Amino acid sequence: MTSKRIFVTGASGCIGHYIADQLIRNTDHEIFLLVRDPSKLKFDPQVRPNIHLIQGDMRTIADQRELLLTMDSAILIATSWGDAEETYTINVTKTLELIDLLSGDRCEQILYFSTASILNRDNQPLPEAGSLGTDYIRTKYQCHEQLLQSPLKSKITTIYPTLVFGGDDRFPKSHITAGLPGVVKWMKLARFLKADASFHFSHAYDIAQVVCHLVDNPLSEGDRRDIVTGHDRYSVQRVIEEASVYLKQPIYFQFPLTPWLIDVILRVFNIEMADWDRFSIIHRHFTHQNIVNPSTYGLTSIAPTLADIFKTCGVDEIKP
Repeated sequence: MTSKRIFVTGASGCIGHYIADQLIRNTDHEIFLLVRDPSKLKFDPQVRPNIHLIQGDMRTIADQRELLLTMDSAILIATSWGDAEETYTINVTKTLELIDLLSGDRCEQILYFSTASILNRDNQPLPEAGSLGTDYIRTKYQCHEQLLQSPLKSKITTIYPTLVFGGDDRFPKSHITAGLPGVVKWMKLARFLKADASFHFSHAYDIAQVVCHLVDNPLSEGDRRDIVTGHDRYSVQRVIEEASVYLKQPIYFQFPLTPWLIDVILRVFNIEMADWDRFSIIHRHFTHQNIVNPSTYGLTSIAPTLADIFKTCGVDEIKP
C-alpha cells in the first residue's frame, strides 16, 4: 500500500492518542502531529523515523501553510472546551481555515471529528444543538453548517462519536471514563431508579480502528460521508441492570424517574440546569441510524458491551 502523508491535530487527547498510536504501530504512513505540548504525549512518536512532531497551535495554523499543501489526508480531532470566544475560534474559525489550506488537487480525504450530540435520531442536524447547546456543542453545529459551503466538502468525512470511553495508565482518560468512579459509587442508589432514555457508546480504541480503516480505504464518491461511531442502542434501564450484575448489587424494586419527578427534585433542591441539560431530559433518546463500529468493516471491537467497557476502564479496581 502506498505510503501517505497525514496531518493530525488533537493527538494529545484521548481519541487522538489511540488514533496516533494505531497509525504509528499499524501503518507505514508518514505522520505529522500538530501538538501544543509534546510532553503530554504518552506514546512513543520516535518508534519509526517518518513520524514528525510539530509544536504549534491551531490559532496559528497558517504557519503550516506550505506543509499542509503536501498532505494526502488530514485527521482533525483538535477541539476546545474553553470559554465561548476560544471555543468558537478553535472549533469553527481555525478548523475551517485549516481545511482551506489543504490542496484540493492532492488531499484525497479529510476526516473531521464532530459530535453526535448535534444530530437527531435520523442523523440530521438538530436545531436545538445550535440554539441551546453548550459552547462546545453549539460550535460543532456551527462548523457543520459552514462545512456544507466548503470547496472541499466532497472530500470531508465527518465522524460523530457518541459517548466516548477510553483511557488508562497509558493514555489519557475521556471525560466520561474519568467520571466512572463517581458513577459506580452512585449505583447503590441508581439501581432503584427506572428511567426512559437511551444512547450509544464506543471505546476510543474502536474509534481509532474505524479511522485507520478509512485512512487506508478512502470513501468513494457517492458513499455516505456522515459516520456516527458507536455500538447498539443501550437503554438507561439496560445500563442499570448490567451494571448491577457486574457490580454484584441486586435490584429489588425500582421507582420510575419521570421528567416531572426530575423537575420536582430540581426545584426542591434548588439545582440550576443549563438549557441544554433541560432539553436533554425532554429529548432523552440520543440514538441514531447506521451506527458504525469496527465490525462494520470486519474488524473486532475491543468493547462492544457495557461489561467490556467496565473491564477496559478498570472498574474492577473501583470499590462500589
